[in-house]
Amino acid sequence: MPTNRDFLPSAPRRPLVLFVAFPGMCMLDMAGPQTVFWCADRHMQLRGKPGYARHTVSLEGGLVPTLEGVPMHTEALAGFDPADVDTIVVPGAPNIEQVLVHAQPLVDWLRKASASVRRTTSVCSGAFVLAQAGLLDGKRAATHWGLSDRLKELHPTVEIDREAIFVHQGGTWTSAGVTAGIDLALALVEADCGRELALEVARELVVFVKRPGGHAQFSALLESQLRDGDKFEQLHLWIANNLGGEDLTVEALARRVLMSPRNFSRVYKDTTGRTPAKAVELFRLEAARRMLEDSGRHIDQIARDCGFGDEGRMRQCFQRNLSESPSAYRERFRAA
Repeated sequence: MPTNRDFLPSAPRRPLVLFVAFPGMCMLDMAGPQTVFWCADRHMQLRGKPGYARHTVSLEGGLVPTLEGVPMHTEALAGFDPADVDTIVVPGAPNIEQVLVHAQPLVDWLRKASASVRRTTSVCSGAFVLAQAGLLDGKRAATHWGLSDRLKELHPTVEIDREAIFVHQGGTWTSAGVTAGIDLALALVEADCGRELALEVARELVVFVKRPGGHAQFSALLESQLRDGDKFEQLHLWIANNLGGEDLTVEALARRVLMSPRNFSRVYKDTTGRTPAKAVELFRLEAARRMLEDSGRHIDQIARDCGFGDEGRMRQCFQRNLSESPSAYRERFRAA
């Protein structure tokens, strides 16, 4: 299979993307970005422009077993000069810590190669590989929400963004779990080839929506169901269906669960890890984000519908939790 070095000097240079495989990796972590870059390459060549040269590599080359049991054919890393590489994509694995015990040569290669390439990226727990190579020290990064605490424990200098679908920090890109690798790859293609082509790729792959990096990994309601069990499930469903009402005080919520306000506040905080007021704020924030993403309603109307009262209070909530205004959030989401 030809590489960049095999093209004639007069031919436009195709950015070389290496997908780094290792035993036990999650196949979708790899296949999602591979398909995005394949599709982008085809669209670029149809336009008469250089697309992407794409290669799947591993330390030794040959067949590499995936988590799902489907072996993946790879080329040896030794056949590629990092100076010729544009982008490196590192997938993840559920047992990434066990993988890293036997992957020091790969980590060493990544540390050295990253000094030459334009972009080093990871999908899901692939962030652990980048962190082990020292590429995330002092940087903000994303990984699967269920692994965020462990990544922070192992690498305290990394600033974990627990909400983001993907994070871009200079030449380093990291993404959340599994399918977020598709969002990451679409963002990389958009950075290289423009928004129009990235959206064409998303449409061809029947991706429902190309999510921006700041899009939440999962909803507040889902989080409450997963973490709190059924203790406050009915209350949370009621809150979600009554956000427009202003009577979501501690007293009102306590009455719904037949508890005193003081006891309810204590039990709710012990169970969920947040105060009732903070929970209501997050439910309202999530509802407002969906309306900003999916509707053309005026921002002040959304603020009223979600129970903020007015646009000013909703803006304060967005700044406090997302560090941007509702209008900026809507513009960013629509742009993506």
